[in-house]
Formats: sequence, C-alpha cells, structure tokens
Amino acid sequence: MRCKTNALLEINHGIKQKFYVDWKYEQLANLVLTPPKARKGKGVRIAYRFTTRSLPELTTFYRKFYSDKRKVVPKDLLLDPLSLVVWYMDDGCKSYRALYLNTQQFDIDSQWRLMNLLQNQWSIKSTLNKDKHYQRIRIAVESVSTFKSIVFPYILREFQYKFP
Repeated sequence: MRCKTNALLEINHGIKQKFYVDWKYEQLANLVLTPPKARKGKGVRIAYRFTTRSLPELTTFYRKFYSDKRKVVPKDLLLDPLSLVVWYMDDGCKSYRALYLNTQQFDIDSQWRLMNLLQNQWSIKSTLNKDKHYQRIRIAVESVSTFKSIVFPYILREFQYKFP
C-alpha cells in the first residue's frame, strides 16, 4: 500500500502467478480502473500487476496497518477464513510437516499479536522460528490439520501444494 492524500493498493506478482493476480483482480475489480498488465522489471523478471484507485476507504486500512510506513498488526484485527487463506497464499510455505507464515517484515510485537490471534480465534498453536536473521511464524505440527480445515475450502487449486 502507498498513501499520499488517499491510499492505494498495488497487487504485484511474477508472471507465473498470473492466475493469482487475476483472482485478486476479480475480488477487487470495483476499486480498479485498469485491469492487470504484464510489466518487465529489472533483469529478466516479468511482473504481472494492477493498482487500485486512491480511495478514502483504503486510507482507513492504510492507517490501521501501517505506522511510519512500516507494517503493523492492528490490535482489533479479526482473522476470518478468507483473510487466513489469502495470507497463506501470499506468505505461507510448508516444511516436512509444519507450516510457516513469512512474517519477517513485521516487528516482533506484531508477530506475537498474530500468534495470539491464531490461538485465540482459531485454536492454532504457533511459535516464532528464526529464518536466517529474522523471525517468522511456524504453525505447530499439531495445528496443521486445524489450519488446513479452515483455509482449504477457499484455497486456489494452484496453491494446494503448500500443504504437507
């Protein structure tokens, strides 16, 4: 997200995830004037992206989720199944039996807040896991089936590989 007078949201993935950008576009089409387009980046990367209009409604979200241009987790956040599945499709990955949410760009307080939300709202146990220099959320093996039962009905077929 970016914000001057009002905020906008840019959805930007590699061209291999065109299907995912198109799905997000369908969800947000009422906020967008121009459909997704391919764009050559630096080097060989080809991005596929779209940007919403700058809107006061998005500014409300920007102020809630950003502090001094850094991502934060609002204290009143609710994680419904759709928000969980989009979070996992964007930032999730699997290991042998556990799942990870790549939250390295959040401060430690926000990461703890997310872990508490997972536990309190969905009974999903998680811990922080060191990934090189940063922390990320590791969903405990014992909670993988719970997490999967919540998000699997909503996950795009192309992302089903993200489960053990």
